Amino acid sequence: MAEPTTPNARVGDIVVLRAAAMAAGGDAIARPEAGGRVVFVSGALPGELVRVQLTAAKKDFARGAVVSVIEASDARRAEPCPMVARGCAGCGWQHIEPVEQRSLKLAIARDALARIGKLPSAVVVGAPGPQPAVERYRTTARVGVGADGRVGFRQARSNEVVPVDDCMVLHPRLNELMEGLRGAGGDVTLRVGARTGDRLADGDGIWGLPSDVRVGPSASVDEIVHGVRLRASARSFFQSSPEAAEAIVTSVRTLMGSLADDDSPLADLYGGVGLFAATLGAARPVTLVELSPSSVNDAEHNLREHRHATVVRCDVGRWRATPHRVVVADPARAGLDRDGVAAVVATGCERLVLVNCDPASLGRDARLLVELGFEHVESHVLDPFAQTPHVEVVSRFDRTV
Repeated sequence: MAEPTTPNARVGDIVVLRAAAMAAGGDAIARPEAGGRVVFVSGALPGELVRVQLTAAKKDFARGAVVSVIEASDARRAEPCPMVARGCAGCGWQHIEPVEQRSLKLAIARDALARIGKLPSAVVVGAPGPQPAVERYRTTARVGVGADGRVGFRQARSNEVVPVDDCMVLHPRLNELMEGLRGAGGDVTLRVGARTGDRLADGDGIWGLPSDVRVGPSASVDEIVHGVRLRASARSFFQSSPEAAEAIVTSVRTLMGSLADDDSPLADLYGGVGLFAATLGAARPVTLVELSPSSVNDAEHNLREHRHATVVRCDVGRWRATPHRVVVADPARAGLDRDGVAAVVATGCERLVLVNCDPASLGRDARLLVELGFEHVESHVLDPFAQTPHVEVVSRFDRTV
């Protein structure tokens, strides 16, 4: 009979744990009644009693995966995709009902702002407007190539590739590519313009693709967001779907408030292919700062008709900031950190709208911003990556000093 974890539990041991809450990253947090390390448990939901096999053990915490469920949450469901049973780890939250997925993401964002950001009264709400779809939504995928040349997604904590013929979260036009696509190794990036029909693939030694697919690192697709046509190349970041991009732009516009439609200068930091500059900055001076060469090339193309747009290829932390009344920043998972926060402060902006895909880095950045004279006003939590623990949070900070 498995026993609750103790300080002496080792990797491979089976222990019984009660999950208490969900952590950023998607694992449940278990705090053993009998004492011992906190355990981060993949596959568990808050409130559940589960048998867990430990997969890592550190001095202060351990990690494990659910072996069986003794007392299940009402929000648990059987994974709807058969690929999970074959070992595919592409979606980590298929065992959770979609409505509960969104509730948990709200709770994770609130916890990060309260615990890490030291903002226990932070206003954190679901984003306005419709949420993106929970199936067949994803327009970009990075797939692995197995030893037999077939493509698929990797197993958890492994480089083994599970061949996938039909993925429940991929856009149908990408699923069409999976069965025939073959490669020589490494990873392959697939992307579709859902509203244009464009498709691309980028990888080593790939074949078996339909003739319409554009191939190689310089290949690109066009996508349409809020009526604006945007180019996104294979090596450039783009949101998970046009619907997700529209939901994020809507939240950014809402949180910009009265500054959304005036003609004051806008700084678009970590601007990517120009999503925000193109949809929010048509009538105002815009400075887009981005380091990725591919994204910069796309941004210059996408903003070519914006007479008052300037694209700067530079790391935000090294950018020589110029005055801007409002800043939109969309950093990678690492967040702004001190250099990015310093760049925001140096613009002299009165309002920052921060788009963040990692609640832990959001909490840290919120604390740094408050320390430097900003006030957190409100955060919107979006769910552009359904069936996974990934979350997008759009937050407004106003300068108070």
